[in-house]
Parts: sequence; structure tokens; C-alpha cells
Amino acid sequence: MNGDWLLRGRDGRLSVYLLSDDAVLCRAERAPGGPWAAPRRTGGEQKLHASVAIGQGADGYGHLIAWRPTVSGESGLVHSVHFRSHLAALDWAPIGHPDKKGELTGPPALAVDAEGRVHVFVRNKAGGVSMVAQKEKGGWTPWRDLKGREVEGELAAVTGESGRVELYAAVPGGILYWRQEEPGAQPVLQEAMEAPVRPDTLYALATSPDATTLFYTDDSGDLCAWRPGAKPVTLLPSAGPGPVSAVRCELDGHDCTLLAQRSASGRVAFAAYPTEQESAGAWWTESGPGLPADAVVSLAVDEEDRVVAATLSPSTGQLLVTRRKDEPVLALEAWREV
Repeated sequence: MNGDWLLRGRDGRLSVYLLSDDAVLCRAERAPGGPWAAPRRTGGEQKLHASVAIGQGADGYGHLIAWRPTVSGESGLVHSVHFRSHLAALDWAPIGHPDKKGELTGPPALAVDAEGRVHVFVRNKAGGVSMVAQKEKGGWTPWRDLKGREVEGELAAVTGESGRVELYAAVPGGILYWRQEEPGAQPVLQEAMEAPVRPDTLYALATSPDATTLFYTDDSGDLCAWRPGAKPVTLLPSAGPGPVSAVRCELDGHDCTLLAQRSASGRVAFAAYPTEQESAGAWWTESGPGLPADAVVSLAVDEEDRVVAATLSPSTGQLLVTRRKDEPVLALEAWREV
């Protein structure tokens, strides 16, 4: 799953998306803060490959992009939108292939602009990045080649506070950065930053009206933060080998960025610091039980502005959730299985 798989819908209900065999399942709260419904298949009966991207617009609608097998030896991308998490999502609809046809080329990523238009990014057979986007009045644009080369691992797509879409990609010894210069425009390659980045560790977050921040792990195992136009900053050693999740929230009256990651010990580690003030420092605090090696973490903020964290193990299907207590600092409720 590329993107935040724990989402808060426009009706305040939380939902999670998980891969199960050849399908995407959704679980949603029956009411905000209430019990959870049983998993439901998303997007109809089409069989999917295990490569799915998730994103959400300002309107609260959830969007999913997945690869599906088409004819023998070939695959294509499909899109589904979920208007209400407790209702059925629209059936998967085809959006094509970055090279017109062929096998899957890499994990997709998506971001939704201020007008609610989905932008889909995926590696092409040449090793660069291609994109397709929804048109303002329906349908999809032609596939566009955004260039780049030797792209590795998952892409990180994000919508800034400006409503414009940005994209980060790992390449050998560096990171590429694209940005829309105006709404609806094709993102343009803005910067290539040299960095010893580990593929599949990128996570991007909107952190101010003018900037997004990319979190990634470098070859030494440190978690770094980078805003284009500046130099990357080493934040703290990674808690574990997997990807990090991040969310902005208010902690004791301060705008903070909260990070979460499965630690090397198997528990969930949290770290927080004032947003865009990496010099203030951060440190990990572990929480909850030990988790399977494949467990991943996602963060959200509920309708009462409380931080919510969820962990999911694809191999066991175990889903655990916790919320912040109404107490100072970051005190969490006991983790409970959904």
C-alpha cells in the first residue's frame, strides 16, 4: 500500500484499507469513534495485483489506484473512488498503461489537487516517471512522460497547502522532485538532490503554505527530512527498517509533526517535534505490543482532532488501533484489536 491507508471520511468515520489476496478490503467505523464493521471488498470483483496506491482529497473522498491483469503477460491501471467509507466504492475503471501496454512497471502513487482531480504517477519502462490526471469535466488526460531516470521503489506524491501536486522519487544516490507551477499544470522536474537514500522509505507531508517535507532513510539508517531549496537534515536514527508515517497535529497548543514507525523491537515508536523545526530535536517513545515483521503503521486525526494510530499485519490480518487521551503531551489509550 502506497499512501495513508488510515483515512477520516467527510462524515468523521475512520476507515482502513488492506490488501487481501487479489482484492482491496475496507473496514470502517459504524459511527465516529464507534465499533468497526466487518471488512468489505472494494471496487467490485476484478482481480488485482499486490500494488495499490491510496489518497484523499480535501472533500474527504478516498481514491485508490491498482494494477490488474488484462491479457496474458500484460497489466493495466484501474481507479476507484470511495465517497462514503461505510458504503460501496465505485467499481474499478481502467485508466491505461504508462507505455500504452505491457506488464506492470512499478508501484503507483497518487495525489488529489484542490479541485478534487486525481493525479496518478508510476514508473515507466524507461525508468522515468509517467503521469495521468483526471480532467476537470470528467475523463482522463493522455499519459505524460515527466522524464527522470533510474527511479527506484515507491514514489511519494503529496498535495501542498496551496492545492498543487508535488512528487518525490528515489534514484541511485539521490532524490528527484517535481512540482506543479500552477493548478492543473503538468508537474515539472524542479530539483535533483544528491543523497544516500534507501528506496521504499519516502514519505511526503504538507508542512506549511509554501513547502512540503520529505522524510526518508539514508544508507546509515538515519531518518532525514528535506524541503526542496534547502539541505536535508538528519532528524534521528530510524526506529526500524520499514517506512515511516507522519501527520500534523496540535500537541499542547503547538503545531507539531508526529512520526510513527515499527521499531526494531517490534513495537510502534512515536516521535514528535514542532513542524519544520527539526533543530528542536526528536526522540522515539515505544508503545503497544510486539508486532509481526510485516506490520505497518498509519496515522490520522479524528473529528475531535485527536491523533489516531493504526497498525496492520498483512500476513495475519491483525488490525490494532489507539487514540490520544485527553491529557498533556502524547498519552495514548490502550491498543485494541479491531
